[in-house]
Amino acid sequence: MKLSIAAAALTAYSAAALSIPARDAQPSLRTIELSPGNVKQVTEEQKFDLLAQGTNLIDITEDLDASPIKQNVAAATFPASVTHQSSITPLLPLLSTASMRATLEPLTQFRNRYFNSTYGAQSSEWLLKTARDIVSASGAVNATVEAFGHSFLQSSIIARIPGRSEKTIVLGAHQDSINSRDADRVNNRAPGADDDGSGTVTILEALRVVLTDEAVRTGNAPNTLELHWYAAEEGGLLGSVDIWKKYKAEGRDVKAMLQQDMTGYSKGTTDKGKPEVVGVITDYVDAGLTEFITKVVDAYCDIGYVRTECGYGCSDHASAYRNGYPSAFVFESDFTDDSPYIHTSQDTLETVNFDHMLQHAKLTVGFAYELAFATDL
Repeated sequence: MKLSIAAAALTAYSAAALSIPARDAQPSLRTIELSPGNVKQVTEEQKFDLLAQGTNLIDITEDLDASPIKQNVAAATFPASVTHQSSITPLLPLLSTASMRATLEPLTQFRNRYFNSTYGAQSSEWLLKTARDIVSASGAVNATVEAFGHSFLQSSIIARIPGRSEKTIVLGAHQDSINSRDADRVNNRAPGADDDGSGTVTILEALRVVLTDEAVRTGNAPNTLELHWYAAEEGGLLGSVDIWKKYKAEGRDVKAMLQQDMTGYSKGTTDKGKPEVVGVITDYVDAGLTEFITKVVDAYCDIGYVRTECGYGCSDHASAYRNGYPSAFVFESDFTDDSPYIHTSQDTLETVNFDHMLQHAKLTVGFAYELAFATDL
């Protein structure tokens, strides 16, 4: 998530070996998009200055040929209602806050997950192994988990659960974290518990539980499921830009993409005397897919939702959308009630509400299963 947050003191850290600083991106100009068609060139440092100031942007240096967002989005029709409650409802009690805590804790112990540091590379290797262990333990037929390499050190991770067709439903989160306190992005402490360790673990937990369903596990769902953990979202959506550029070039038949970037902070909502909600983003998203998500929340979550906006290019769903794929984004709250700790050393496990993450996990399982078994997409 790219938001401007007040700096905080660095915390002590001793969980990993000292990193040798990686060479950061070359000082050549980067091409960024600040709004649809609003393109400019900046240096790498100028780009990060904009991000630190809270300016949303997409670094399109490696994807200059994509149409501006919202011009070539593929037509898609989503179910008018949820129809698989009898299969999904028994899955929801299998979701576990203890499981999510046990997974998120080691992820936050890397000094940071900055995409061009050795810590970022190590954390993506950990994530690859963690997702592979989940798939292996499930006994899923023909399911794969692979690293997707980039020009920087951190890899994206893609888990694929084949169905009976190539029609694909994608669940996304970004795995990287950054501390924008000063220019030393390589070595600053950035535990990234909420941003976006929470989203990363939410979809890992959903993967574990969805794979307990026999039809999904044996490849008999009508559609294919993919889970994406994007590298370098904090650098201008770099990882997802690479992936969705490739998917467009290959003509991948992706019917829906749902991003979850921050799912674990609810105190900003409850401190204002408001009930916990899922934030359903309504700008720069596919309207039909977004409306379907509200039906999923109503059917499978124990809390309601609020419609809210996040601006252009605020997370990785924008990379899918600008390459012609229907995408949507759900958030931990109204966008104005988010965590004040992100992009600092204080974005720690202690700030995360795992019961709130559980609601996002329920949404994720419901969304994934409903669309994996939808026959008229």
